[in-house]
Amino acid sequence: MDTIEPVEDGATTRQREILALVEERGFVTIEDLARQFDVSAQTIRRDIIRLDERGVLQRFHGGAGLPEPRRRPAYAEKQAIHVAAKERIGACAAAAVPRGAAVFVDVGTTAEAAARALADRTDCRVFTSSLAVAAILGAAREGPDVRVLGGQLRGPDGSLVGAEALEALARLRLDVALLGCSGFDTDGAPLDFDPDKVALKRLAVERAREALVLADATKFAREALMRIAPAQAFVALVTDRVPEGALADAFAGRVRLA
Repeated sequence: MDTIEPVEDGATTRQREILALVEERGFVTIEDLARQFDVSAQTIRRDIIRLDERGVLQRFHGGAGLPEPRRRPAYAEKQAIHVAAKERIGACAAAAVPRGAAVFVDVGTTAEAAARALADRTDCRVFTSSLAVAAILGAAREGPDVRVLGGQLRGPDGSLVGAEALEALARLRLDVALLGCSGFDTDGAPLDFDPDKVALKRLAVERAREALVLADATKFAREALMRIAPAQAFVALVTDRVPEGALADAFAGRVRLA
């Protein structure tokens, strides 16, 4: 049958997988999606219409892509933009890691900036689901003890996802979690795109005594598919500019400027 049960956030599992493919490829055709999911073109068209109505992708003739405000930049593009701001944010976040802490460092270029700031710290232990973060820390002459979660390699950013990564993270009791995001919801909740990566971020929030969300100001007006956790779950938003409006209200008294 073509129908599948809906899951949280109002999207079905297939719709989330469709969006993940759009984010990865930039554009997908109805024909390719119908073949991949072994359903009719009409079913895929209905999925695309629903996702378009929610504003998380844009319908085009014969397929779908991401609208500009929600477009997910490629990893190589992320590495080249807002570099100075990310380095300041990373340094500010690293300064929040106390001596002796067990810290989770997320995937993404802002998290990688935090890793560079932690590279000369021998007084903490780092757990990460990012091979890029592990490589940064591993290249340091002296640095923290680094443990990489297992899992399936996902994408050019070197992220690890899946049951193995979740199981490894679930066994930990963390002091600090440094998490990236792709945007913010209307109530200030950080958002991201990939369901598997979001699952790890959510678990890191649960397993840490304190969680910080790291985001430069360009993320303030961006949106993504999935909520990571309520704004209240984070002790601070580490950023390069004071937010305004609802985001400022959500993190009132909890903004750390880099």
